[in-house]
Amino acid sequence: MMTSKTQLVGLFGHPVSHSQSPLMHNAAFAETGLAFAYAAFDVSPEALEDAVEGIRALGIKGVNVTIPHKVAIMPMLDEIDPLAKKIGAVNTVVNEDGRLIGYNTDGLGYVRSLVEDTGISLDQQVVTLLGAGGAARAVAFTLAEQGVKEIRIINRSREKAAFLAEHVGTIVPTQVVEQESGESAIADSTLLINTTSIGMFPHVQDMPVPSAWLHSGLVVSDLIYNPLETRLLREARELGARVHSGVGMFVNQGALAFELWTGQAAPSETMRAVVLEQLKK
Repeated sequence: MMTSKTQLVGLFGHPVSHSQSPLMHNAAFAETGLAFAYAAFDVSPEALEDAVEGIRALGIKGVNVTIPHKVAIMPMLDEIDPLAKKIGAVNTVVNEDGRLIGYNTDGLGYVRSLVEDTGISLDQQVVTLLGAGGAARAVAFTLAEQGVKEIRIINRSREKAAFLAEHVGTIVPTQVVEQESGESAIADSTLLINTTSIGMFPHVQDMPVPSAWLHSGLVVSDLIYNPLETRLLREARELGARVHSGVGMFVNQGALAFELWTGQAAPSETMRAVVLEQLKK
């Protein structure tokens, strides 16, 4: 039964025109019959503070936060969830009667999807992580908290990798691997995760590591979901490795945000189907 009052949720980003989130969430609200509507707001960095005040003033139930606001929004909120604090970025805000609470569902969405799609036991994994940006932070901290054996970080900027390794290293053994030692680090890893944008549409022939470094003992996971199968995943699959695409992370981080806003289980199968349909166009 629909109530007359529709709750508004949305997305703060710049730009937002290419986002799949409105489509995905509105399909989920339609499926569950919840009186919610999702809109994308293109918020320039200088307007972010006003936009956050707008959440309170308009009684918006919550927002997703994407590039470039995930870090900048944090001091504007009333409370930050402990995991989001560790990650140092917020991707979901919940308005609880005017109190704005920041969460990060990226890492949990990623891990939920990884385990569902591959069936791996996290406590058995030696992880090599490509990249050390915001997505890498979310994935690394969440994997560490879930008890993986070890994390190795390969990144163009050593400084960024060292900063991440130092913090994640307080939870599980973590080391920075120089680019030239990448092959041997991957050789005895069980899980390889690309958190960089290398291989994303339109640069679909690019790979973050040479295919010679891949082997059949790996689960290879790519956070990119456009294309659905990156060249990295295709070459890994042809070598006999198990592969995991970024669409699951995108859907699951959205499903977790849905649950935070509505207090109800998200129809994640519907959400996935809508996104896949759109990506295949």
